[in-house]
Amino acid sequence: MARSIPRFRFDDVAQQFVGGFLLAGPFVVTEEVWDLAENMTNCHALLIVGIVLAIGYGALYEADDDRDPEREPEVAGIPLRFISLMSISFGSVVLLSLVVTAPDQFLGDLTGRRQAIVTARAVAVGAIFSVVGAATADSVF
Repeated sequence: MARSIPRFRFDDVAQQFVGGFLLAGPFVVTEEVWDLAENMTNCHALLIVGIVLAIGYGALYEADDDRDPEREPEVAGIPLRFISLMSISFGSVVLLSLVVTAPDQFLGDLTGRRQAIVTARAVAVGAIFSVVGAATADSVF
């Protein structure tokens, strides 16, 4: 008997959104995350982005036998569900950081380009946790 392939729908995006924001919140307001980001290099940040991508892909397509990236709608050869997951994982951290003014709170002594770079690094760190929440919510519900 053939199993039906789960389709990517708006409710999947909503689930990713809730899971991503749920786990991003505590890390956006934790001073240690911002201290780590300030002491990281851009190379460290790129490695973390790679980890987030790997966690997201693994959670969506390797941990769930019902999903096949080859059978999902794509944009430029990338599964739409994965694009959504990454957008929400990083976007939720960016949005929460800006809404609670975390860069100004934790990086007030930095300005301009330097503050933006450190903020991007902190977003990468927060996205590690956000992607776990977003992918879990998408897979479980």
